[in-house]
Amino acid sequence: MAGKRELVVSFGEMLIDFVPTVAGVSLAEAPAFLKAPGGAPANVAIAVSRLGGEAAFVGKLGDDEFGRMLAAILRDNGVDAGGVVFDAGARTALAFVTLRADGEREFMFYRNPSADMLLTADELNVELIKRAAVFHYGSISLIAEPCRSAHLRAMEIAKEAGALLSYDPNLREALWPSREEARTQILSIWDQADIVKVSEVELEFLTGIDSVEDDVVIKLWRPTMKLLLVTLGDQGCKYYARDFHGAVPSFKVQQVDTTGAGDAFCGALLRKIVQDPSSLQDQKKLVEAIKFANACGAITATKKGAIPSLPTETEVLQLIEKA
Repeated sequence: MAGKRELVVSFGEMLIDFVPTVAGVSLAEAPAFLKAPGGAPANVAIAVSRLGGEAAFVGKLGDDEFGRMLAAILRDNGVDAGGVVFDAGARTALAFVTLRADGEREFMFYRNPSADMLLTADELNVELIKRAAVFHYGSISLIAEPCRSAHLRAMEIAKEAGALLSYDPNLREALWPSREEARTQILSIWDQADIVKVSEVELEFLTGIDSVEDDVVIKLWRPTMKLLLVTLGDQGCKYYARDFHGAVPSFKVQQVDTTGAGDAFCGALLRKIVQDPSSLQDQKKLVEAIKFANACGAITATKKGAIPSLPTETEVLQLIEKA
């Protein structure tokens, strides 16, 4: 990679999560809600920046109070918002999210259509995307046109410019017309990614098998990949590279809210990979990078809300040293 290119460009949705003021209740039972900035790609960009890295976000927001608030949050957190455009005719997406007493998350989305779905290929900040060392994205931006075409074009631009493509499907079944459509579209771009991260739930969804054994995970491996990761919550992470594979345990912490922990993991790992791309071929270096990412995810789960709980590098190193 030419020079010291360390920019991580995140593509996709940024929205407002409305979270109940009381834990362990359904959305209907919640007495009131607090607003929290969210959206997995935006969380990843802020995670990279919080760790001292260079990050940018590409996406569309409503030209409304919430949209302007979210753009300001990106800038306030050191993320380049030069790829953000505003839509005067559509609102910023909203999501009501709650952690039920059984620990499951419940989502209700307001996006029909929201501004993020209306990003067009012509609105892409091409020069910004071309500067990426890593171009990171999810699958929510594949659900509807014109955003889907913008997403595919952005991937092409980044790949042609020499970026690594990083994919975290971040499955949200409620947003897709059907499970079949979700599976088809998520896998439609599978072969193009260099780095793919899935959760246990996504692994089962995509393979149809409720197991995290190697013979199941390997069904998602492609010869074009450099790294495939399966995150196992507080059990850590399994990794598969071209010449080696293994598992890295997580850190024991008191979990409060797991929202954003996967995004923190992604951001931390991408930060380490752009600092030293050779870690994708060096098992010792990769294990250290994943350990750092696990610690970042663990810390994020100890506090409420995604963005406020994303740690600094100092906090991550302190947790690793204590363990």
